[in-house]
Amino acid sequence: MKIKTQLMLTFFTATVVPLLLIVLMVAGMMRYQLHVIEETYGVEGQYDMLLGDSTQLLSRMTQTTARAVADTTKSSPDTLLDKSYLDTVNDQLSKIFSGIIVRQNNRIIYNGYREDTLTIADLPDFQDPSQNTGAGFYIDGAKANMLKQIDFRFTDGAYGSVFIVTSLSGLIPLIRQMFWQMILMAIMIMVLAGMFLTTWLFRTILQPISKLQEATKQIRDGNLDFTLEVQSDNEIGLLCQDFEDMRIRLKESAEEKVENERESRVLIRNISHDLRTPLTAIKGYVEGIRDGIADSPEKLDRYLRTIYNKTNDMDHLIDELTLYSRIDTNRIPYNFVKVRVNDYFRDCSEEVGVDMEARGVEFSYGSNVADNVKVILDPEQMKRVVNNIIGNSLKYMDKKPGRIAIRILDKGDFIQTVIEDNGVGIPREDLRKIFERFYRTDKSRNSKRGGSGIGLSIVKKIIEDHGGRIWATSDENKGTAMHFELRKAEDDEKYASVSGQTDEGGNGK
Repeated sequence: MKIKTQLMLTFFTATVVPLLLIVLMVAGMMRYQLHVIEETYGVEGQYDMLLGDSTQLLSRMTQTTARAVADTTKSSPDTLLDKSYLDTVNDQLSKIFSGIIVRQNNRIIYNGYREDTLTIADLPDFQDPSQNTGAGFYIDGAKANMLKQIDFRFTDGAYGSVFIVTSLSGLIPLIRQMFWQMILMAIMIMVLAGMFLTTWLFRTILQPISKLQEATKQIRDGNLDFTLEVQSDNEIGLLCQDFEDMRIRLKESAEEKVENERESRVLIRNISHDLRTPLTAIKGYVEGIRDGIADSPEKLDRYLRTIYNKTNDMDHLIDELTLYSRIDTNRIPYNFVKVRVNDYFRDCSEEVGVDMEARGVEFSYGSNVADNVKVILDPEQMKRVVNNIIGNSLKYMDKKPGRIAIRILDKGDFIQTVIEDNGVGIPREDLRKIFERFYRTDKSRNSKRGGSGIGLSIVKKIIEDHGGRIWATSDENKGTAMHFELRKAEDDEKYASVSGQTDEGGNGK
């Protein structure tokens, strides 16, 4: 939920909801109080009585009794001289904070009003009985009272008046209590609404900000090993998620930097060793020539040939380093063309076969792929792949005679190239690591085998850039097989021969 929506809901919750709850609460309280009044006083009330027209409410409280007394004054006025009758009526009125007073001429003959705050002087004068309305009116005494007056004549002609007096001090506390209850309930609603809003805002805004602040302190102190977990889906939650993504990338960058520094140290150490070895040999042979040790044409030729081979090794090492720097920045130049599989790998095998024959290594080539099958590749880089794999095989060749074979297999939509040897093999635990940069199964780095440890990582990068995959299988002390697959080219693509060097697949530079 967006913060804008949250603020709108906050305003709605802080204003409309409490007001609505207060209105409902007031309506409920008034309904309850009217029910109490109806049950207690036998009055059918309405809301306006509680809100303002208290005269009507008080009048209705004694309306039934007043009508009964009025009927008695008409049918049997002398009954108002009967104390037992008056006591009965007064008992009924006392339950509703009222009492009855009977006056004969100018003398009070019965006073059942327990408040005892009215005197005969406070009572209104006798009026014509025909003007009795039954309505009540307020009179002021020691306390506020409501008075209903019923005038009549006794059978002997004496003036008579019945006063039904209601004490406001008895009823008003009930109404006051009701209003205090309403105020208390309104305060409780406001407090609960405030607590709800505070909790909600804390959980959705303040708590994520607090976590974000703590996370920034962690990064400031160099600690990236933590997780920022925020469940909110508003802008702050999204900000925290972006911050967590940033932390993850910073951690990956820091780990990558550490790994690169480690690899750089390994590279420098490896290169130092691998350059020192041929340089020492060259220096030794040059000194031998200078000191006259090579005193025959045959020995001089052997010395010069060794120097030449060592410089070639150094040139190959520098070439690998140059390609490694391009791999590290994804800047390997590619010139993709479509070639016939058999034509290309047969040419590669012929070049390799001449070198293997010179080294005394048995070499074989075979293919079960149809002559019209083509792939898209960079001829120069793919040749580097083949040469690096074979060069690696030669380094670890420990048998006489050594054997290397290249087999091309048809695998449906792919062609698979397998380069096998009968060398020392690779331990099972090292198979999955041999394509890592600077990894060598020969930890001793003896001068005979040498190498920078980046040859197979270069091979893996080139194959993957061709959309293929590479893996190795090996039996220790028996030999190793390198497998790599390339997808076949579509039949409707225009054929380009290797010799033409036409860039149909796109230039990767």
